[in-house]
Amino acid sequence: MGKSGDIMFMGEYHHTIDDKGRLTIPSKIRYELGEEFIITRGLDGCLFIYPKETWNNIIKKYETLPNVKNARNFMRFFLSGAEANEFDKQGRVNIPSPLIKYAGINKDCVIIGVGNRVEVWSAEKWDSFITENEDSFSEIADSLFSETD
Repeated sequence: MGKSGDIMFMGEYHHTIDDKGRLTIPSKIRYELGEEFIITRGLDGCLFIYPKETWNNIIKKYETLPNVKNARNFMRFFLSGAEANEFDKQGRVNIPSPLIKYAGINKDCVIIGVGNRVEVWSAEKWDSFITENEDSFSEIADSLFSETD
């Protein structure tokens, strides 16, 4: 595995989760994640998977947040679903049932690389996300990447 600063997850992969909650992760992503990683509730109805080192850096940042209700509530949401995990011999991750329920995963999943993390979506939610946001992606890109003088 490369240095944590070198990790750049990207791509879209379609897989299925079995009735025991096991999901095969593409070998390219497995290599970058390393042997141990953290899976937790993500935002927008998906799951986040982080390499251990990236997760540790996130926790360090959260420890510097002010002790206000919003920060406490987010930490509860984010950390209560978090679990250290590793791959089985077939390259699968065993996703805990509360996380499967949270993400609304039935069978078909979409695994996407998003920079420093991997996201796992139910295929239905991913399709809805793309459909609902397709028209605004150009506007979003314009506002994020517009050149300023």
